[in-house]
Amino acid sequence: MSSILSGLKDLGLGNLEQKGLFDDEAKTQAVKKEPEQQQPESKKVDEHEYVFGKSHTCPVCFKDFKAPTIRQSKLRPAGMDKDLRPKFKNFDPMKYDVILCPHCGYAALGRFFHTITPPQAKLVREGISRNFKPLPEKEVFTYDEAFVRYQLALGNAMVKKGRNSEKAYLCLKMAWMLRSKKEAIEAGTEEVDRANYLQTIEELEQDETELLTNALDGFMTARQNETFPMCGMDEVTLDYIVCMTAMRLENYELTNQMLNVLLVRSGLNPQLKDNLLEVKEELRNLKKEDV
Repeated sequence: MSSILSGLKDLGLGNLEQKGLFDDEAKTQAVKKEPEQQQPESKKVDEHEYVFGKSHTCPVCFKDFKAPTIRQSKLRPAGMDKDLRPKFKNFDPMKYDVILCPHCGYAALGRFFHTITPPQAKLVREGISRNFKPLPEKEVFTYDEAFVRYQLALGNAMVKKGRNSEKAYLCLKMAWMLRSKKEAIEAGTEEVDRANYLQTIEELEQDETELLTNALDGFMTARQNETFPMCGMDEVTLDYIVCMTAMRLENYELTNQMLNVLLVRSGLNPQLKDNLLEVKEELRNLKKEDV
């Protein structure tokens, strides 16, 4: 992915594709994992039973529309990654977290959609709506279709001069969604061209790394300039995500720094503390290998 906003040109927003997210972006490389050698047979799930159309009024153009929304009663938790990416059986609700107005192109995560200020709405009308080419309206999304909506949300956040924490949180969720797509492909629940299977897996890993790098960069900037809570997260939760993301990106200096901050906190969730201690042990072993 040449840019985390690549593809928006098709929606009339090509000017956003090369625009930088944050100042002084860090360049971090991650070790690539060996991809699976064969693609399983497709076992795609019909997602219509998991969503319904919820009515919204766009705070930018003031038109009414419906957007796919999750039936919470249908969700079945299936664990969580160490960096707090939630997992569910048979269905990935992250694909439906972005609300997109089909009329003007305003898009944002549900928690931010209705909190846009009048000056920000004006910026969206000028920077997004003026050139926006509507997407086909659908009841359910593929990962690729959902990703375009996240790109639109990120583009909107940039245009409206949203907080670094909002842009970072979007990058984090986009990275998580690409990880989910990779797992779905490997499990056979997401279709992919067999001829390009290995290339697709490798590109997903590279794109996840790029997004995690941007998320980490944005969160570190936000920690310096914003107050908590951020995107619904308290300081401990954000610092924990920063620590685990830094570890995944092999930024061991930052990982160790955040470990020192977190492990001295009282009342830390036992599971999170166990995860942090595991990471601390991993760092200790890595240092032994370097000796």
